[in-house]
Formats: sequence, structure tokens, C-alpha cells
Amino acid sequence: MDILHSFIDGQSLPGAGATITLESPQHAGRGIHLAEASDELCAQAVASALAAFRRHAAAPVVERAAVLNKAADLLETRVDAVADLLVSDVGKPVRVARVEVVRGVQFLRACAVQLQTLTGEMLPLDAVAAGVGRHGLVRRVPYGVVAAITPFNAPVNLLVQKVAPALAAGNAVVVKPHPAGTRAALAVAALFVEAGLAPGLFNVVCGDRSPAQALVRDARVRVVTFTGGTAAGDALARTAGAKKFVAELGSNAANVVLADADLADAARRIAAAAFEASGQQCVSAQRVIVEAAAYDAFLPLFVEAARALRVGSADDEATDVGPMVSRAAADRVMDMARRSVERGSRYALEPKQDGCRVSPGILVDAPADSPIWADEAFGPLAVVQRAADAQEALQLANDSPFGLQGAVFTRSLGNAFLFADGFEVGSLWINEASRFRLDMYPFGGAKQSGFGREGVRYAIDELSQLRFIGIRPL
Repeated sequence: MDILHSFIDGQSLPGAGATITLESPQHAGRGIHLAEASDELCAQAVASALAAFRRHAAAPVVERAAVLNKAADLLETRVDAVADLLVSDVGKPVRVARVEVVRGVQFLRACAVQLQTLTGEMLPLDAVAAGVGRHGLVRRVPYGVVAAITPFNAPVNLLVQKVAPALAAGNAVVVKPHPAGTRAALAVAALFVEAGLAPGLFNVVCGDRSPAQALVRDARVRVVTFTGGTAAGDALARTAGAKKFVAELGSNAANVVLADADLADAARRIAAAAFEASGQQCVSAQRVIVEAAAYDAFLPLFVEAARALRVGSADDEATDVGPMVSRAAADRVMDMARRSVERGSRYALEPKQDGCRVSPGILVDAPADSPIWADEAFGPLAVVQRAADAQEALQLANDSPFGLQGAVFTRSLGNAFLFADGFEVGSLWINEASRFRLDMYPFGGAKQSGFGREGVRYAIDELSQLRFIGIRPL
């Protein structure tokens, strides 16, 4: 039995904890085995990162940018091989998996470019009398050791979006991937070593919750960057204490369709955002709020668009909706649908389960306390709700503890600004669905969806700190 081990200081080290076994959601009888890192091994990883940081903190920008570009080049040559890991380990449809890996390549290159344009600033200290004859400089400097805790749903891209900015800023990193994303994380770490990154600057510890807690507790870790559920993020934030904590957490994204929208276009885009990749994205469309004047026309278009998506094997190029990450995840989604119906919701399109696969499900008439309205589905379920007008649609959109990314479909500039001003989210798309994301804008949550921002420049800012230097010339 091949067992995955932690990667520390440039070498594979066996974990002293239990062996975790995960079945492949795509290939029956196949799976992965990983040795969970003990607290001692996690401490060793942090020590390795800290020593490497101290050795290489003065590495010039040109060297850091060269490593990022070389890692991008290497990843680009292995898109298919890395995508195959996502197909097997998390059930991501192969076409979607390739897009994810290519996006990782693009992000690495964008970080290298951004790194070469970072600037500080001069402060006019003589704006006050006491500052006359003195000069002020502000520059960005690294924190030291960054712990990055990454989820299963985008094992390459969400890892790269934490590691690349951290390294660009001059930090060292210890990654704790979701168990299902371990092979992908180890593959990316190996690419960085091949690209010339010094040993110890990029470490990976294997396991589930215990290694994550060990990293977050360690006083030598100065920043924790986490993507995952709100409950897990809240627990880690309490453990982190005085550390900086950057988190992208849960969501049940609202997509609003107003009566003046292109209804067919909105239906297609929202269906793709709700159900592709089995809805396992933090910004997947879950709550669809439709102005009453358009509701009867929109709902059949939305159901038709959902039916048009192909449910099938993740290794089939034509598949839109593949398996969920595990049978337990599929069972959880079906249970949410069942409980929502028990609370008074009705099916416009009933989901069907086949092992790890769940076909798209659409509910309507959900009460406010229905799980499909109040909680995060993180699966191929959506609910369509009627709103009297744009104002009520905005109120319903904000009827959530979450606020990551939302969407509104309208031809009215006035309505667009109504939502731009009043929608309680970290980011808003107008005439594009909530799942759409580009890496150059600041991405992060409002309310219980997190704090801090990702995105190339914004992530580098989050993972570096400001230092002021005052000078009194002699």
C-alpha cells in the first residue's frame, strides 16, 4: 500500500499518526492513504520553515519572481497529469479540472508580475512642525511563517492562491491540505522544488483536523490563511489568538433576477453556477431570487437549463456534474433536500442520488427556516424564491448570515446601483452569476463569510506587513 507522507525541508518524512484512507469518488476500489502528521512533525515543519525564512529573507525580488515563473512553466507542462489527480481524488470533471490547473499557472505568473511592481511610499513628515527635517519611508516586509489550510474543492488553485502570494512576499509556508487534496498539494510542492525554491520554504503536512490545530497553535506561525467552512474557521480563529487570521468561509450565494433581465441568459448562467462541479464551490449559486413579474417565465427556463447539464463520470469530457467528494457528502446533500421538503419546500426538479453522484435539485417555496434557504448546501441544490420588487429582492438577498459573492441580473443602471450600494457581500457581479471569479480583484467575505482578501495584489498585501522607517539626517 502506497502511503503519502508529509513533505518537510525538501524531503518526504513519515508521519507518526494514524493512516487515513479515502476512497476515490470516481474510481471504485481505488483511493489514497496518508500518514497523519503528529504534533511533533508539525512542529518540525514549522521549525524548518522558520529556519528557511531566516536564511532566505533577503532573497531579491528577481529570484522570487524567477521561481514563480519557473513553477508556472513546469505546472503548464503537467496540466493533464495534475488534472487527473483532481478527477480521481475529489471527483472533479476532467474538463473543469484542467481549467483549474491552467488557472493556477496563470495565477503564478500574475504573482511574479505583481511582485516586480510592488512599491512603498514616502510620507511628508514635515506636514507637522515636529517632522521638519525628517523623512518617512513605508515598505512591506514578510511576516515569517505562514500556515495555509486548504480545502478539497479546488486543491490546486486554492493552494496556489495562498502559497504564491506568501512566497512572493518573502514568507515561508507550511500547507495543511484537505486529505482529499493531499496528492495535488504534494505535486505542487515538488514542482516548486524543481523550480529552484530553497528547501524549507514550502512544506506540506498531511492529515485532517489535528495537524491544522497544531499549526495554528504554534507561536512561531505568524499568519494563518484558511479556506473552509464557517464553523471550522471560527474554531481555528479562536485557537489562533493574536496571530493574523485570513479566512474565506461559508456562503449560500444569492443570485437575483429582476424582471428586466435577459431571463434565458440568466437561467443558463445561474444553472451552471449552481450545479457544475456538483455545486461544491463557496460561490456556487444557491439562493435564486426572482422578481414576481418574471418568476413564472424564469422558473421553467432554469429547470430546463439544469436538466441540460450532463451528469456523469468525472473522466468524461462532456460531464458537467460529476461525483461529489464522497458518499457522505452526497448523503448530506440529499438529507438537506429531504429536511427542506419536510419544512414546506417543494421540488421543481427533484435530485437523484447514485452513489457519490447527485443530480441537480431545485426547490421552491422554501420557508425562511428551511435548510436550503438558511444553511450552506455545498452541493447541487438551489432554491428559487419570489420577490415582489427589487427592494424586496435585496432584502431577501441579505437574509443570510453569509456574504461572500452575489449576483444580480438587470438591464437597469438604477437597480444595479441599488444592489451595489446595499448588497451585503464582499463582491458583486452584475449580469454574471455568483460563481464567476477573476484573480485580479479583491475576493473575500462580509458577515460570516470571512475576513481578509485574496486576489494577486491583495493577497500579497494580506501576507506582508507594513514597516515604517523614519530618518533624521545627520
